[in-house]
Amino acid sequence: MTPNVLKIARLPDMLNERLFAEHAVLEGNEQGSELGAHAAGIRALVANGESKVSRELLGRLPNLEIIVVFGVGYDGVDVAAARERGIAVTHTPDVLTDDVADFAMALLFGIARRTGPADRFVREGKWSEGPIAFTRKVSGARLGIVGLGRIGQAIARRAAGFDMQIAYYGRRQQPVDYRYYDSVKDLAANVDFLVIAVGGGAGTFHLIDAGVLQALGQDGYLVNVGRGSVVDEAALAQALADKRIAGAALDVFEDEPRPHPQLLGLDNVLLTPHMASATWATRKAMSDLTLANLAAHFAGSPLPTPIPA
Repeated sequence: MTPNVLKIARLPDMLNERLFAEHAVLEGNEQGSELGAHAAGIRALVANGESKVSRELLGRLPNLEIIVVFGVGYDGVDVAAARERGIAVTHTPDVLTDDVADFAMALLFGIARRTGPADRFVREGKWSEGPIAFTRKVSGARLGIVGLGRIGQAIARRAAGFDMQIAYYGRRQQPVDYRYYDSVKDLAANVDFLVIAVGGGAGTFHLIDAGVLQALGQDGYLVNVGRGSVVDEAALAQALADKRIAGAALDVFEDEPRPHPQLLGLDNVLLTPHMASATWATRKAMSDLTLANLAAHFAGSPLPTPIPA
């Protein structure tokens, strides 16, 4: 069967199995160098949230009709180029909100209470030499959220359960009871924990820079479950090394899967491999939605989750 779906990203086995069973799939790369004679027959492209779908790749696919992203983020897709051609773009929002918000709190507690170093402290036999150093209390602390979308609001609801004082920054003020700041730097200067829950793209690139980290201060903590590009990772690594902020917990990075090398040797940063939404239940729901978008397109039906206009 002539392939009409191009897959350019690693996907979970549960999605791969159904994708190949239901469609004629060609596996390729972000450069489109393996397309060959199949390029003209490709009508759909399946990517993940980290994929780079460039104007150049789209140019190699003259009959492409839809880009289906397995993930909520699509900042790697040249949306402008796609829209110029009338190519639809879909993603998988909502279904991963709870998991990402849960994990944001896990990271926040993990870095504040230093669960990673505590685990090593026990395993390395240091407990017998004396007690571990005190850690940072979370309940009642001041929390700032950058990006009060679905995930940001879910984080706020969880934080409220720990009596945290919640403030936020976003493109616009929302009808919520949390305090609003129209400057990320001002928000950082007035919180103990700064959680990034905003998407990537040109508008948020290095939104968290050296100035924001300086405002967060030596007692402040940064948590990122949004996009790695939002944080100037080199500036963050230096701020952590110089103890200009107390700590950071990161699930996303600028150059995945390669965190800034300076981060790897620091004990005041908690690093996880972009796993916030990686539970069986959520990855199945994301897989179902990815396939539903593909099926709807080929059936000529409305798309379940197109990206916002």
